Amino acid sequence: MNETEPTIAAMEVPTLEKQVLIVEDEIVFAKAVKKHLQRAGYKSEIAGDLSTAKEKFESQSPDLVLLDMRLPDGSGLDFLESIKKGNDSNTAVLVMSAYGELEDAVSAMKLGASDYLKKPVDLDELLINVEKVLDKNELETKLTYSSKRERNASETVEFMGECPAIISVKQQIEQISRLTHATNTVPPTVLILGETGTGKDVVARLLHASAALSDKPFVQIDCASLPKDLIEAELFGHEKGAFTNAHAARTGLIEAAEDGALFMDEIGELPLDLQSKLLAVLERRLMRRVGTTKELPVRAWFIAATNRDIEDLVEKGEFRSDLYYRLNVLSIEMPPLRTRGNDIIILAKYFSEQTARRYGFEDVSLSDEAVQTLMEYSWPGNVREMKHLIERAVLLNSGGELSAGSLGLTNRMLSGSTGQSQAGDSNIEDMTLESAEYTLITQALGKANGNVSRAARELDITRMALRYRMKKYNL
Repeated sequence: MNETEPTIAAMEVPTLEKQVLIVEDEIVFAKAVKKHLQRAGYKSEIAGDLSTAKEKFESQSPDLVLLDMRLPDGSGLDFLESIKKGNDSNTAVLVMSAYGELEDAVSAMKLGASDYLKKPVDLDELLINVEKVLDKNELETKLTYSSKRERNASETVEFMGECPAIISVKQQIEQISRLTHATNTVPPTVLILGETGTGKDVVARLLHASAALSDKPFVQIDCASLPKDLIEAELFGHEKGAFTNAHAARTGLIEAAEDGALFMDEIGELPLDLQSKLLAVLERRLMRRVGTTKELPVRAWFIAATNRDIEDLVEKGEFRSDLYYRLNVLSIEMPPLRTRGNDIIILAKYFSEQTARRYGFEDVSLSDEAVQTLMEYSWPGNVREMKHLIERAVLLNSGGELSAGSLGLTNRMLSGSTGQSQAGDSNIEDMTLESAEYTLITQALGKANGNVSRAARELDITRMALRYRMKKYNL
């Protein structure tokens, strides 16, 4: 390992015990359930009546309530209704009903219970149902949060720009949106192309937000960041015991997208062996979790993005041509920022005003020299780099007028419209170590058209090391 590369210390992540509240007046049975659940790793408490149950529920906020329907001081339905009326409660409820109480069980399901079991209850069967209900509830909670977060992000983000290339992108988004509203089938796959930082993820979110399935989940996958030894299980999920440390079944990201949108960012980094499995999913609309032969239907809309030249990868044998053709049914190409002309100033003003408003600074403006500097810079990190640079300048300047110097772009970092850096003409004696490193990185990124992997190879460092330095310099 290169001595200059960052190292990450291994760290064991603690796991939190799930809490179960057992609301049951048959104490012998309740104690047996508690003991069985504790052996399986659950933290359990018993409440023999409704008043005790309400106290423990408010103080402990359990993940699951095992609820008997008939209790000494009232009906379990009343307790269930009070739980589900609490908007902040994500607690799942598993109802236990005796023979002849089926009507109560049906009413409980209508009130929001996750499932019900008939008494007498087999303890092993109960444990299986507890695991199933908790897994389902956790997934639904994550997807609800993700859906709200993405919906809010899509509502607040503004797709800024007036150049012809951006107008074309906006028109393509509208056309694809109409296509999703006009058919009951899954929309065709979309491939978003463009350099790093051009806003491919924003386009994916806008596609989802404007589509007929905007109220469905939006699941984003960064194919480059998934660990190679676990990427299959992350994508497709796995069954209990499928491999070492697979202590419980887990839903994969493809399955988690349900009938919403699945955005696979940096699809060019997906290993070859998984490319064939993804192709099979796209062709057959069926998938299998790791460790099972059971096939599950796939209803998600696939949106992919890459900053790499996929056709070049196909020629090199690093990407399957059939998968490329299957993904590239509809394509949107994001233009690099350096080619967008006056959009550079539009975006700079937007980001500066947004930052000033967020932190309560006075109105900001750009000096003529700052405008010229912004227009001359090559923007190897594109819109993402612009956003971070402007935010930093506004914060350090506390609002007001931003000068060329406050932007932190020196003459040796500037480039012409071709995107080729002129830093090579600078005298190295005038450079600090950091400025020389910055210059080399921006040169490499410009030469690679923003492709991080290619730039890392050019610099003879790992992709992770380059990403670390890009973050360091807000690229």
